[in-house]
Amino acid sequence: MNKIGLFVLASLFAISSKCQPPVDWVNPFIGTSNYGATHPGAVLPAGMASVVPFNVAYKKGAENVYEKDSEWHSRTYVHENRFLTGFAHVNLSGVGCPELGSILLMPTTGELEFDASQYGSTYQNETASPGYYQLELEKYGIACEMSATLRSGVSRYRFPAGQANVLLNLGLGLTNETGAQLRVVSAQEVEGFKMIGTFCYNPEDVRPVYFVARLSKPAQRYGAWKKMPKYGDVEGAWTKYNDKYKPYEGYTRELAGEDIGAWFSYDLEEAGYIEVKVGISYTSIENARKNLDAEQPGFDFEQTVENARSIWNEKLSRIAVKGGSQEDKIIFYSALYHTLLHPNILQDVNGDYPAMEGNAILNANGKNRYTVFSLWDTYRNVHPFLSLVYPELQLDMVHSMLDMYRESGWLPKWELLGMETAVMVGDPATPVLADTYLRGLKQFDLELAYEAARKAAMTMENNPLRPGNLYYDSLGYIPENSLAKVWGTVSTTLEYNISDWNLAQMAKILGKTSDYDYFLRRSQSYRQYFDPETKMLRPLMENGQWLTPFNPEAGKNFEPVIGFVEGNAWQYRFYVPHDIPGMIQLIGGEEAFYQALMACFETNNYDMANEPDITYPYLFNYVPRKAYKTQETVRRLIRQYYYNGPAGLPGNDDTGTLSVWLLFSMMGLYPDCPGNTQYALTSPVFDEVSIQLDTRFYPGKELSITSRNNQGDKTPYIQKVSWNGQALRSFFIDHHQLVKGGELLFDLKDTH
Repeated sequence: MNKIGLFVLASLFAISSKCQPPVDWVNPFIGTSNYGATHPGAVLPAGMASVVPFNVAYKKGAENVYEKDSEWHSRTYVHENRFLTGFAHVNLSGVGCPELGSILLMPTTGELEFDASQYGSTYQNETASPGYYQLELEKYGIACEMSATLRSGVSRYRFPAGQANVLLNLGLGLTNETGAQLRVVSAQEVEGFKMIGTFCYNPEDVRPVYFVARLSKPAQRYGAWKKMPKYGDVEGAWTKYNDKYKPYEGYTRELAGEDIGAWFSYDLEEAGYIEVKVGISYTSIENARKNLDAEQPGFDFEQTVENARSIWNEKLSRIAVKGGSQEDKIIFYSALYHTLLHPNILQDVNGDYPAMEGNAILNANGKNRYTVFSLWDTYRNVHPFLSLVYPELQLDMVHSMLDMYRESGWLPKWELLGMETAVMVGDPATPVLADTYLRGLKQFDLELAYEAARKAAMTMENNPLRPGNLYYDSLGYIPENSLAKVWGTVSTTLEYNISDWNLAQMAKILGKTSDYDYFLRRSQSYRQYFDPETKMLRPLMENGQWLTPFNPEAGKNFEPVIGFVEGNAWQYRFYVPHDIPGMIQLIGGEEAFYQALMACFETNNYDMANEPDITYPYLFNYVPRKAYKTQETVRRLIRQYYYNGPAGLPGNDDTGTLSVWLLFSMMGLYPDCPGNTQYALTSPVFDEVSIQLDTRFYPGKELSITSRNNQGDKTPYIQKVSWNGQALRSFFIDHHQLVKGGELLFDLKDTH
């Protein structure tokens, strides 16, 4: 094993040391199983490029023969799979739909083979740490290592003596778009682009991702290939072009089509290294080359790894923890690592980026332009977390969102690479804008933000953010048997309610009194769904009658159901975070609310992997005498669903949403309602958590969360809690208190 690999292994196995930096507590394999959809590849925080093992195209069939996997389209990497077909250079982590996983490099030996099912290989000795990944291909005896910069990836292959090949496959990947084009520039460089798009199978725009790949030494033979269908042979044949010594008829260095690729072959007299670096751009081949030249002017693999490690360590060091077990530190810092994988920068080194919903190339003028906004998920907790710990990133994201509005006329919903995918429901940008400003990050144009959010709220027809808005505005709810044709009428209405409540808060700040009253009143319309008989939120028909029959458990385990989105009536029963006191009153008072909330967990209707009910463990705090149930339930859920292993996430991480739930919960606080700056409190896992506050935005320098008498899971209950020596009278504290800096002190005990 090479020295970098030994270094990484030494780091991973030495993490029991008390002096280990945060980067050494990260296990990138967490979430790579159980549909977590994370990957262990090499990437920087918010990196445009990443180098990720692609092992999902084939599965082991009868007699150990690898065959096409019909379920491979949702993730780049699955830990249980062991058949590698390359290393992709543009990737997503923790998303629920297929996209990217493209521009694949694959090292092989011996005679050239262009069919991935034939040249693929099983592997061993797999390790990973932030910014670094390695494995050994068993079929070829090739040691493979990966690292990355912001806009480029680098691979280092140690080949045995003999014929060594490097393949660039543009036909394989996760995206539903298959077109590509390449040009072999020389014996050690190839350029081109690959089309990507149709995320979640929606027919939105498609876009090219451009690349320039450069090898560390010129190949003896090189060229391109294309899969050529034949009459009567649906599989077709692979045709090789441009062998340097044996030119083929149709000699060419340029190819376009679906299944195309480039190849470079070497005759190695002894074992040795070949490195390949790949620059990425979403604007042009020229800019991909500029990105590559700026970030990797030479070939220095060790320095790239060292730089990546240093960058990750600086980001992760924003939070320091003491106490807790080794397992606690691993799952905590791995969650922090996953949270920082997205969003991603979109601009090139010269500032160019593709405009939102258009073909124009604009310039960021020194700012960061971000992409990958899974807002239906992240508005609930990721953005409040970033506002607290990484406010500079949160503000950049808000600026990007407002620029998207300027460019396209609408705020983003689920934006990807300048394309609006329109995935999921609701109007999630509005709570993000309001919450950011209300937490004290005011360095953006609130009037413009309000204009954009109000447009989404008041456009009644042809509204891409709020389909069904006309019914919602006139009736107060979206009926089932109507022309609205929205996915999950109850769920969608509840999402509009929380957005309207946040819009009301923005109106109040701006002195727009009539708008404040209007949107506040409209945010209460969920009450029309409240069925006094079942005490559930129940779908309504256009004539005002209840949907019949009605089974509150229908839709469990993400099964399709009328009225709800990825959940059932139980999982949406309390999803009015802006009006929990109102819901308590509707259900029949504090005791009735407590019993109903308990029933959600006791009947196994709570889903830890489901965003709408992710805040429910913290709702016990609204019944003061039952707040111990929050402490008890949160600790149980941490131990039940999060652990140091590939399946150590409850499900799809949704670009960090499940990871942030863990981060907040282990620190002892949670933002139970976006737009409301209070945190609900629970018992911390660690003896001490220190958050370095950014003094450019907040008056304090450090927030310390300390636990006395912390004996781990033996003392999950809070005896009392104080802020800078003053006892708190409830299990809530405001964000604006915490960012002044000081100590939040928990005294813990073993019984409630």
